[in-house]
Amino acid sequence: MELSSNKNQMLFEEMRVPKALATLAIPTIISQLITFLYNLADAYFVGRTGNAYMIAAVSLVYPVFSMTSALANLFGVGGGSLISRLLGAKEEGQARKVCLFSVFSSVAVAALFSSLCFLFLNPLLLLLGASSQTIGYARQYMLYILVYGGVPTVLSATMAHLLRSIGYARHASIGLILSAAFDFVFDPVFMFVIFPEGQEVIGCAVATMLSGMLAAVYFMIVFLKLKDKTILCMNPKLGFPEKENIISICSVGLPSALTVFLYQIANVFLNALMSKHGDSAVAALGIVLKAERLPLDISIGLCQGMLPLIAYNYASKRLKRMNDVVNVSRYAGIAIAAVSIFLYEMFSGGVIRIFISTSGGNTMETVETVAQGIQFIRYRCLAAPFAFMNFHITYTLQAMGDGKTTLLLAVLRQCLFYIPIMFVMNSLLGAQGLVMTQFISEIMALCIAFSIFRKKKLMN
Repeated sequence: MELSSNKNQMLFEEMRVPKALATLAIPTIISQLITFLYNLADAYFVGRTGNAYMIAAVSLVYPVFSMTSALANLFGVGGGSLISRLLGAKEEGQARKVCLFSVFSSVAVAALFSSLCFLFLNPLLLLLGASSQTIGYARQYMLYILVYGGVPTVLSATMAHLLRSIGYARHASIGLILSAAFDFVFDPVFMFVIFPEGQEVIGCAVATMLSGMLAAVYFMIVFLKLKDKTILCMNPKLGFPEKENIISICSVGLPSALTVFLYQIANVFLNALMSKHGDSAVAALGIVLKAERLPLDISIGLCQGMLPLIAYNYASKRLKRMNDVVNVSRYAGIAIAAVSIFLYEMFSGGVIRIFISTSGGNTMETVETVAQGIQFIRYRCLAAPFAFMNFHITYTLQAMGDGKTTLLLAVLRQCLFYIPIMFVMNSLLGAQGLVMTQFISEIMALCIAFSIFRKKKLMN
């Protein structure tokens, strides 16, 4: 069995860096954009109801739903990074076992997460800041997308990471695109046709759950089709990888998962603090947190595309090519972030109105939500270039297998800066201070991250 085609080997070793990066990054960016739209679908269609309480409920659950990305990163990024390095070191047998371990471990962890969400459903929603007007809707939404749909969601994202790690970024993108397409089709059908008026949130949640399940089926079919010509494997008879490789998966995957986990924990604090300023403020923040994902998801897609190239060339000692990938991706990401700031500042009103209708429902609350959303997004978008640079440094270190440093940066970024500053800014400036927190904390975190990264580059 060959690990991959000669075409994929040429991509990693010989193709011009900008072209190689584009080959992996463009499909990944497209899939991130589609995933972005997928995540926005629920907010968009719920927003058509004009019910600010429904919008606030979906917004409150979103940080917990995003925890599925953390679980996928645990074995998707951890396993994918190691697979790319094993390919560079020509250790195909261990790479296949790492793939198997990553797939089955992601299912086990996702099942545990869904079970915990079910057992602690009401206390968790109260912790998230649900009010008496929103908790019923939030309970319905969380039950379907996390308790019933958590496993397929995590499995799909993990498999997408593993496909990208061996150069099959297009296949990964197709699966995520299909999931989003299904959700856009299913949402209005389930919300406004199948389920009666007043149960739009349940309809939305069922549509999202089914979309995730269909995506998981697609990825399993792809794995089965590629198993004879790649290292992709779902056969438990193969056995687990060596202990040191399991440790390597966790050493990179755990910090990657923790980065997402802490970010969402920070958003839980953010929502809880914002809930003190009213349901319209929570709804506005929820819209902004979704809308701002556009530049961030493009940046993450770029970083995910570069990760296999860096990992492969790092393991095969092609350090010049590795550094070229780092530099080209950095310049591209900064340019994307700069453009996004301009667009959000110019068209903030139009962006917010995409997600909420002021023509019906709780008119006073929705008008207030729009006004606050416009103000919030103009502050939050300023953090885009600094957030990208933090992502870029983190993914580069993950590709090199440096889990300890990425863990340190994740803890510093969220626990030392973002969350504490959040409480300070809330006491000083209220809701405005809360939305300004990310901009301040990203700059502070980047100063430390860049200093550490610069020293590590000088060491290599």
